[in-house]
Amino acid sequence: MISPASPITGAPQTSFTSPTYTIVADMAPAPNGKQWAVSALGGTQANVDTHSVSKPFTCTFFRPLQLKTLPQANPVTGVLKSIPINQYKLVTRKGAVPAANQIALVPRMYTVIEVPAGVDTYEPEEIKAMMSAHIGLLWANSAGIGDTVLSGLM
Repeated sequence: MISPASPITGAPQTSFTSPTYTIVADMAPAPNGKQWAVSALGGTQANVDTHSVSKPFTCTFFRPLQLKTLPQANPVTGVLKSIPINQYKLVTRKGAVPAANQIALVPRMYTVIEVPAGVDTYEPEEIKAMMSAHIGLLWANSAGIGDTVLSGLM
């Protein structure tokens, strides 16, 4: 069950020192989601705004509207005809102004997790390993990814 503790410790970014984000529960845009808004900042992150209507700063986690399970296997071959996929998604939105005297736009960051039905019970350790590696790569390379998104250089 996703239940983030507040404040969130931010990953390293160039020119940020020990960033933290105090979050409060917010209304998700869909019934299959949970959302949190950033209400306060910590550390050094000059000129960053907290959540507002015109410049949102939210993290929303979605699960499938209806969780899928494995269908019955073919009684003769024992083979499953198709394996349904359960999709989970984390979306972070952060309002930002593109140039002087312009309105704020909303950059978005997505992480999509697709889990074939049955894997969650048959090999849950494989899902945990996938999550650990994915989040670890993002964490360890947070500043580099941020710099690449800003400069276009890999």
